Amino acid sequence: MTTANSSPARTDSPRRRRRTTLAAGALALGGALALGGCGSSDSGTDAAGSGPGRTHVVKTAMGEVKVPVSPERVVVLDTAELDSAITLGVKPVGATHVEASSGFPAYLPKDEVSGIEDVGEMLNPNMEAIAALKPDVILTSKIRHAAKYDQLSQIAPTVMTENTGYPWKANFRVHAAALGKQAEAKKIVSAYDSHAGKVTDAVGGPEKAKSTKVNVVRFVEGADIRIYGEKTYIATLLKDVGLGRPAIAAKAKDGFSYDVSPEKIDLADADVIFRATYGDPKKSKQTQTIGSGLWKNMGAVKSGDVHPVDDELWIQGIGYTAANKILDEMRTALTK
Repeated sequence: MTTANSSPARTDSPRRRRRTTLAAGALALGGALALGGCGSSDSGTDAAGSGPGRTHVVKTAMGEVKVPVSPERVVVLDTAELDSAITLGVKPVGATHVEASSGFPAYLPKDEVSGIEDVGEMLNPNMEAIAALKPDVILTSKIRHAAKYDQLSQIAPTVMTENTGYPWKANFRVHAAALGKQAEAKKIVSAYDSHAGKVTDAVGGPEKAKSTKVNVVRFVEGADIRIYGEKTYIATLLKDVGLGRPAIAAKAKDGFSYDVSPEKIDLADADVIFRATYGDPKKSKQTQTIGSGLWKNMGAVKSGDVHPVDDELWIQGIGYTAANKILDEMRTALTK
């Protein structure tokens, strides 16, 4: 389900799809009733900071939603929401996994994801497992789970952003509001902006950064090779550092990606290329492509400026913890 503003489609057929039963619906409704009656709406916290049952309103893609002022049992249904929660110091009680991975993204500290319950594959979360955790808020996006909103909102207040990927900074602010962590969010954003500026300085300053044309290429199992456009998560990081983009990036469909076959991979050439792979290297056409004469004759390949990167981090992460790690890897690659 690839869209201009989403992270790339992870896959079309989950590893394990569990069907929701009638019993799940009953359990979900029961959980919702148990969590109901949270008190009157409040724009913030009470005098004591966060009294029992106090709620505030969060503006979401599905309208205004009342959530606890300081939720303690959080379930997240995609990698962006998981990154946001961990970044803000909140360990979810449950999270989904991406089909091609085993468990949660490896770039996240093990101690911070240890103990989180896996509630199924991202595109098909297990409603029974979610309801059993008795969450007091669920975080996800409309593009991922709009069709499941009614089921999810019966379990707990569900905060959906419109999309994922490109609008990640705005989404982070929504996540922070839902988790009652706005003050922490401001500090995180400020630290990231400072970090990006330091990377710009390290690569030679704004003019040098702008003159360095950078492409991000992703080999995807079951799809064409993607040259990422300007309206993607990773493109925002390149922009924050002030790096230039080749003309092909502006030709991406809906700003998301310009897709090519191995026979047209030379269109991805740039001063610097970061390449990631989702799925099996052979099935994603990575093996045949980077072994071809067309690939080997590209300028970035000849100059040694092609850098393999971790797909979980660079493409799937979509958050400030991932972003800071990516900035460090960019700096290393661009100043070697």
